[in-house]
Amino acid sequence: MTDYPQKEIYDMGDLEAIVRILRAPGGCPWDAQQTHESIRRDFLEEVYEVAEAIDQKSVEHLKEELGDVLLQVLLHTRMEEEAGRFTLNDVTDGICRKLIYRHPHVFGDVTVSGTGEVLTNWEALKRKEKGQASTGDALDAVARSLPALWRAEKVQKKAAKVGFDWPDASGALDKVGEELTELRQAMAEGSNISEELGDLLFAVVNAARFAKCDPEVSLNAATDKFIARFRTVEALAKEQDKPMDAMSLAELDALWDQAKAAERRTSAQS
Repeated sequence: MTDYPQKEIYDMGDLEAIVRILRAPGGCPWDAQQTHESIRRDFLEEVYEVAEAIDQKSVEHLKEELGDVLLQVLLHTRMEEEAGRFTLNDVTDGICRKLIYRHPHVFGDVTVSGTGEVLTNWEALKRKEKGQASTGDALDAVARSLPALWRAEKVQKKAAKVGFDWPDASGALDKVGEELTELRQAMAEGSNISEELGDLLFAVVNAARFAKCDPEVSLNAATDKFIARFRTVEALAKEQDKPMDAMSLAELDALWDQAKAAERRTSAQS
């Protein structure tokens, strides 16, 4: 058993020390056997839980989840310290240098007119820093581990910066219709279905970009709406003393319409 001092308030140094103890011989067997790969998903899940806390506007939840993310950062860093490749100081040195380099309007003599110019300069400095000689290089550099909708949106935004874009939303919407037609044809023929579905989703993300809507947020909202309506349909079916799987599609559609109408009434009253 490790005798770690009890404190009123623990700080960053304590967290670093605790992680070191957990990974060391005589510490926690589970923590000691973890690798970057084994806790990769944990890291992603913790970041999404931070996002959920932000959506909930919960300060306490946010504080807790940021701590969980910080733990993940220190675990990954500790693994590299053990391997002798880099330390926490190397990590902080790297991000400090990056922030100073990419903010010449704060730490240098560059003058900017507003946030738009800040972002333009940031992108140019980032490409120079990472040795991206072309826009194609910048597109390739967008992380494949991002949610697919966000990755598509980010790639489209980078392409748009060099003029590869529709002049207005109508072109993006027409492309959605075109891709939908091609998906229908692929499904009828039983070939290239996944490819055509991907093209349709990519086109929908483009339309979302013109509408200034986050596709992930929009899809999550649609999913929440579906769940709420489904619950209403389920309740209405129960009122009729009928199991849903014994009802016809026409009956279920009628209940769905009732659920939509009830939702509109509730929305109008609020």
